[in-house]
Amino acid sequence: MARQVDEVAREESRNMSELFREAFRTYRMERVRRRLQADLEYARIRNPKGYTEDDVERLVDDVRAKMHAKRKSSK
Repeated sequence: MARQVDEVAREESRNMSELFREAFRTYRMERVRRRLQADLEYARIRNPKGYTEDDVERLVDDVRAKMHAKRKSSK
């Protein structure tokens, strides 16, 4: 692997530090991408009906209105 890194560094006229910094940035971005993908999958499983934020707001408003109407009618 060390020989391959040396070869790439020569081909690209770069030093080892530059190559390792770029490799680490790439690794870190891939790790973030995988974490986001896992979070999206979790969210998809937790929200099988595909509710949007607007849907949630509407549903909460509907429930609150029903609760308010129920309290008002029981007085």
